[in-house]
Amino acid sequence: MIRVLVVDDSNAVRELLVHILGTAPGLAVVGCAADGEEALRMAHELSPDVITMDLQMPRMDGYEAIRRIMQACPTRIVVVSGSEDRAEVDASFRAIEAGALVLVRRPYGIGNPAHADSARALVRTVKAMAEVRVVRRWGDARRAARPLQGAPRRLVAIGASTGGPTVLRDILAELPAGFPLPVVIVQHLAPGFMDGLATWLADAAAYPVEVIQDGMQLAAGRAYLVPETWQAAVGPGLVCRLLQAPPEHGMCPSVSYLFRNIDAELRPATAAVLLTGMGKDGAAELKLLREQGALTIAQDRASSVVYGMPGEALRLDAAMLVLEPAEIGKVLARLPAEPFPSTVFPTNGDPP
Repeated sequence: MIRVLVVDDSNAVRELLVHILGTAPGLAVVGCAADGEEALRMAHELSPDVITMDLQMPRMDGYEAIRRIMQACPTRIVVVSGSEDRAEVDASFRAIEAGALVLVRRPYGIGNPAHADSARALVRTVKAMAEVRVVRRWGDARRAARPLQGAPRRLVAIGASTGGPTVLRDILAELPAGFPLPVVIVQHLAPGFMDGLATWLADAAAYPVEVIQDGMQLAAGRAYLVPETWQAAVGPGLVCRLLQAPPEHGMCPSVSYLFRNIDAELRPATAAVLLTGMGKDGAAELKLLREQGALTIAQDRASSVVYGMPGEALRLDAAMLVLEPAEIGKVLARLPAEPFPSTVFPTNGDPP
């Protein structure tokens, strides 16, 4: 039985969450807290398996509560957000930085047509997070100490899931201003947070981070996030197309779809990276890219919150390098790069 502590300052929201989680098979609500101080005390006393955490609360907000809980009694924390305003989105990513595992939208109330789907999403997330390791250890890695040799690169493609935002931040922080390659990122994320993630990552990077638009030509020195509910393909001339294609591995966007739909001529000039996350999304396609001449990198076990995706890549022998996040950034920063084309390519072609 997975034991859950519910933290929210709203009586109505607490009752909703207790109803959803308390009636789900395999879950038991062991306590409720109305602010961060109560959450900290109850985390000590009850030792729950998972905490659902509100952010905007009196006395001690959710961010501070997460920071203190992760210092004193590390626990799996799911941030349950009910707002899309800029302040709460920013706070959500500060919460991830403090140690929360994942963000999820607050379920709709009983009677709302979307209630059942949103309730199932919360239950699914809490159950999945109960399997995640609590303590992250930034351990040893196989390091690439010398400047990398080999074919010049034109594109960096990165896939990440649970635990990915902080890892992406650490990688992008290692890339210098004027980095000569575009970086395309698939990050599995709850709906409504992608713009906030772009802003949060840009604060740590020395260059712009933005959400891709259909037909956009990728530019050197910029990072791009694939938006929610779309699949992405990178075609000739580094033109990115967004497509309404089915989910893969239950995900849209999917790392597998992106990696598989990089233009054939670009693949040998690509550096592809697979980071922390559940499941197998992107692993087989990372191997395909390696076989076609790409540089392939997987995150190491010690630094991964969840070793599903990179672990599957290792099982398939898909990764040429296995590194911790900062070292991944340093390797990317040393990549030999082709001179970036100045020609503006058409954006109305078919996706690869």
